[in-house]
Amino acid sequence: MAPIHRVHAPAWPVAVPRAGLLEVRGRHADRVERVSIRRVTSRPAIVVGVAAMLVLVGCRAPAVEDAPEPAAPRPEPDAAPEEPEPALPPDDPDPEPDDSDDADDADDPPPLAEPVFEEFAVPAGTHPHDVAPGPDGRVWYTGQHTGELGVLDPETGDVEVVALGTGSAPHGVIVDDDGVPWITDGGLNAIVKVDPDTYEVTTFPLPRFDGANLNTASFDGDGRLWFTGQTGAYGKVDPASGDVEVYDAPRGRGPYGIATTPDGTVWFSSLAGSYIARITTADGDLEVVDVPSPDGGARRVWSDSAGRLWVTEWFVGSLAVHDPADGSWQTWRLPGDDL
Repeated sequence: MAPIHRVHAPAWPVAVPRAGLLEVRGRHADRVERVSIRRVTSRPAIVVGVAAMLVLVGCRAPAVEDAPEPAAPRPEPDAAPEEPEPALPPDDPDPEPDDSDDADDADDPPPLAEPVFEEFAVPAGTHPHDVAPGPDGRVWYTGQHTGELGVLDPETGDVEVVALGTGSAPHGVIVDDDGVPWITDGGLNAIVKVDPDTYEVTTFPLPRFDGANLNTASFDGDGRLWFTGQTGAYGKVDPASGDVEVYDAPRGRGPYGIATTPDGTVWFSSLAGSYIARITTADGDLEVVDVPSPDGGARRVWSDSAGRLWVTEWFVGSLAVHDPADGSWQTWRLPGDDL
């Protein structure tokens, strides 16, 4: 199984940006941390967060690789061979050395380099919640306690903040292909867009479902923004028209994480409902898939480059992966007694 690296810090990862950098937020400290991976192999890296620790799952497929089989024994010669083998030269005990182990070693990926952590201070009392790197290298983060969107320049350490409005309590932030940050704001009960150049704020209030407790968002393949509300809602915003639609989630409370697969399909996870759900139509129809652990609590969900869904089972301290192609699940219990 792939190596798992655990960093003992009160931080949860939320995004893997370009150039091998991982931005994480400090949940109980006013800082943003950057993990700079010095070497990234070609296989997809999966990043998960469980409880109050950062867990990095290194770049291998989820299946446990079998150890190489030993080379087959050399057959014993017959009692009276018609053509006996010629004598071996004294300095060559085996004319056909078994180099299968060396071949297997050559196929293994190089070991992962140790991550390097850089810490950036943000204004006191901000309580940064989620972060999202933009294409220009700036890092956007939500200041949940101050109702602000912050933007950090990692090259200089400079931080600017944008007030989102009275009562704001932003949770998640993502950045679209044009570098525009979009925020799920539970305090405003609205999706918020901020112009990355002028810092102009545009708000898209939910037309119904007061107190949705908005959590996270993701774009589908057609450019629609889908979002989750933990009190039992999910919905979408059409950035072109500004229209907002909200739907009632199966089993009520729970929608939390959300992710988009490489083919543009959106899945969300339900913490209280212990399922993941695929959004099958533009009208919000769903296909619900239960997580493998009973009452496991699907908090966050991510897609890898193969379209598999990686899920943190919050209530049981497990990492699970679902392959929609064949419906299979695999799970790993994470180390520790307090998860």
